[in-house]
Amino acid sequence: MKTVPTKASVAAFLGQLDDAKRQDAETVAAIMEEVTGAPAVMWGSSIVGFGRYHYRYASGREGDFFVAGFAPRKRALTLYIMAGFAAYDALLLKLGKFTVGKSCLYVKRLADVDLAVLRELIEQSAAAIRDKYPDEA
Repeated sequence: MKTVPTKASVAAFLGQLDDAKRQDAETVAAIMEEVTGAPAVMWGSSIVGFGRYHYRYASGREGDFFVAGFAPRKRALTLYIMAGFAAYDALLLKLGKFTVGKSCLYVKRLADVDLAVLRELIEQSAAAIRDKYPDEA
């Protein structure tokens, strides 16, 4: 797996962002740190992750990944909701402006979403990962 934790400075990474992106990233970082109880760690060169779990698939593939994370990309702030979105339709209806991928929530600006709903989504996803991997997360 290419995306692994590094010793790179999260503060230095966030410090390179323009003001608006940095402010949004710092807000998300504070939420994720509080929700997971874990400090921010760089995963690869551009993802900030919180917490860690070890997964094992029936196929035999296994690895480590973060419980919650984000990446301030050029087009949008990408939030990694590791539990996916299948169980969160009610929350997504209240969230605001966003798009989704399999486990990625794309938000252009945090001002476009309800932060309380976003926090609840992160909390529920982190809880689902901890339930699925109780000895690992």
